[in-house]
Amino acid sequence: MSKIQMKTPIVEMDGDEMTRIMWAMIKDTLLTPFIDLKTEYYDLGLKNRESTADQVTYDSAEAAKRLGVAVKCATITANAQRVQEYQLSKVWPSPNATIRAVLDGTVFRRPIIVKGVSPYIPTWKKPITIARHAYGDIYKSVETKVPAGSKAELVVTAPDGTQSRQTVFDFKGDGIALGMHNTEASISSFARSCFNYALDQGEDLWFGTKDTISKTYDHRFKDIFAEIFEKEYKDRFEKAGIEYFYTLIDDAVARVVRSEGGFIWACKNYDGDVMSDMVATVFGSLSMMTSVLASPSGAFEYEAAHGTVTRHYYRYLEGGTPVANPVATIFAWSGALRKRGELDDIPELVDFANRLEKASLDVIADGQMTKDLYLLSSIPNKQAVDTETYLRAIAARL
Repeated sequence: MSKIQMKTPIVEMDGDEMTRIMWAMIKDTLLTPFIDLKTEYYDLGLKNRESTADQVTYDSAEAAKRLGVAVKCATITANAQRVQEYQLSKVWPSPNATIRAVLDGTVFRRPIIVKGVSPYIPTWKKPITIARHAYGDIYKSVETKVPAGSKAELVVTAPDGTQSRQTVFDFKGDGIALGMHNTEASISSFARSCFNYALDQGEDLWFGTKDTISKTYDHRFKDIFAEIFEKEYKDRFEKAGIEYFYTLIDDAVARVVRSEGGFIWACKNYDGDVMSDMVATVFGSLSMMTSVLASPSGAFEYEAAHGTVTRHYYRYLEGGTPVANPVATIFAWSGALRKRGELDDIPELVDFANRLEKASLDVIADGQMTKDLYLLSSIPNKQAVDTETYLRAIAARL
């Protein structure tokens, strides 16, 4: 059988732990037998980020801007425990946050619906897409411990040298302080990405912050969305028969829980991080959610929404058989391949991506699935299988 040919490479960002193992298995079993796979490879594993002083992360992000399409494996976000475990020279920042900052895009996360797995919330009949702002807030923050008797201040120095100062807090005892920021340019890109995606999908767009408490920071998000919508998108939304509305984040949560789904929920960076996990879990599994970072410049980075599956990795190191669910990682590859095929006008590649996704879900619908879905599925005569068995069943269908 002749392999599908590619014209332009995809940026391949390898990762850590169990997802790194699955990454190689997916390539060997589902991709390279069918595609003359062309990638520009970057190793974003924690050891290589340490050896390159994290330069590899920035290089991979710039490559994504240059080539237009990237696919990323899950990576470790370092903490104190990881510093000790991997003997790191410092606590390196989240690779995802770095890449998002370089690309200045919006992350769209959407659950993968499969026959036999019903949402925990019975009214949710349609997928809910989380549109997560991908820049700033606590992910680009500075923070510090504050000794007793100190005063923390917010100081802004204007271009002419003048300063404004606000007291954050006078500390009688020891404490902590955090400073974070965002930019109007990034918020505007976030808004336009959400409006464009809603038009593309033909779905309503909801947005919520806490502007009643954060009367400057969160309120600016609200105002920018409203200004752009009124000037650029209101008529287009009316013609498309879809709606945009803003509400407080707590009211948005209540509305979402009571809804039937089928809309896009725009969230600030941290809100989107938390709510995407909630949405994925309600629909079944964190391993059943797509994630794509869409940049205003036209670059796309596809990844799984979950982490590196550490628990499964430690079991694997002790000689255990891989049993993690690879669906989200498969869909990261299929999403990147589909987009590469669309941009390069390779219909065979687009068709392969579609068939790969269908085969992945058909295997589950016919009763073969990893344990996380086995515990949720209502399909009769179902069978819990390891990762390799599941991948080979997909390959057989392909």
